[in-house]
Parts: sequence; structure tokens; C-alpha cells
Amino acid sequence: MAGTTKIKAKIDKNGVCEVKALASHDMLSYQEAERAKKEANFITYLVAKVGGKVVYEVSSSQFLSKDPYFKFSFTGAKAGDDWNYLERFKRK
Repeated sequence: MAGTTKIKAKIDKNGVCEVKALASHDMLSYQEAERAKKEANFITYLVAKVGGKVVYEVSSSQFLSKDPYFKFSFTGAKAGDDWNYLERFKRK
């Protein structure tokens, strides 16, 4: 079951924005789902945008741990910028 994602972002004095994101997600692989008699459900794609510009994009598989933690950094962000954070899930 998909939950919430907690995001913390800080901009340092050099203009580098460091983002830490903790996704609350069961990440059930096909084997785990079969044993638990549930549907497989895991994050397959994640993208973060700031001001319409993609700053982080990753494809993943069913082999991430439960409640995955993502950390990335980029330049060009300013305090108060609009964020878009998207996760796509694979469900059997």
C-alpha cells in the first residue's frame, strides 16, 4: 500500500540543494506478494521537478527495500520554489 513521502530540502551557501525523501511504502515484490496473498506493489519510476525542470529521475525495480530512502542534490533552486514529486507504481 502506498503511503506518504516525507521530503526535506536544504540549500547551502554554494547554491546546492540537497534533498532527502523517505517514502512510506511496502514495496511488495512478486514473490513477497504471492506469499502474503496480496498484489505486487512497488515503485518503478520516480521524478522530482522544481519550477517545471526535472532535477531527479530514476527507474527502479521490485528490489528496493520497504520504505525506501532517496537522497540527491542539484543546483539552481531558490527558497519558495514549487516542487512536483511523482512516483509510479507497478501493481500486478
